[in-house]
Amino acid sequence: MTFRTRLAGALLAGAAVAAVPVAPAAAHPFGPPSTARISVDGSRVAIAWLAAEDDWVALGQSLGAFENPVTGPVSTDLTGEQKLQRSTAVRDYLLGRITVAQGGTPCPGELESLEQVLAQGARLTFDCPYPAVDLDVTVNALTDLDENYRTMLTSETPATPAQTLYTAQRKTTRIRFTASGGGPTAAVTTVAAGTAAAAAGVLVVLRVRRRKGGQA
Repeated sequence: MTFRTRLAGALLAGAAVAAVPVAPAAAHPFGPPSTARISVDGSRVAIAWLAAEDDWVALGQSLGAFENPVTGPVSTDLTGEQKLQRSTAVRDYLLGRITVAQGGTPCPGELESLEQVLAQGARLTFDCPYPAVDLDVTVNALTDLDENYRTMLTSETPATPAQTLYTAQRKTTRIRFTASGGGPTAAVTTVAAGTAAAAAGVLVVLRVRRRKGGQA
């Protein structure tokens, strides 16, 4: 069943029940949690947030991205994904509910196109002032619809903790990244390691020469 078909069914169900969009209970706050992935590259942070299809329907309806069949016609010219893509309210919601801060300062974020949102999720990038080490990551999407919604965040870059469960009560956690994907911090570490290796090599050569000189 396509996103357009499910969206139409949800809207029609809402019209049969009441003159308001489908209630959050039509989605799945008690099912498996939404998922998210985070990675860092130097000072840039990437997060992809993935929700179930019905949860996107509930979110889109709550933000006015989809038409209310009681108050007017429902357009079938656009798919549900296209309506989400065109909604400024949806974009503002995601940027406001999924955030990154470094040292108490929010890192500016951007939301990529919501094209293929079901398969790839909502993809956000954040540019922090310094290489990512300790970051305060907030994931608070859907919990305004039902406090039972949760999101499991997994880090694709080595981090502590490697996984975090976000709930209505736990919206923000501090994550420490131990590698920044080749960013400035990693570069400095690599140079330092190379210098140490070179120094060790020089010491070995000197010791060998001294031994040979003593034998002579």
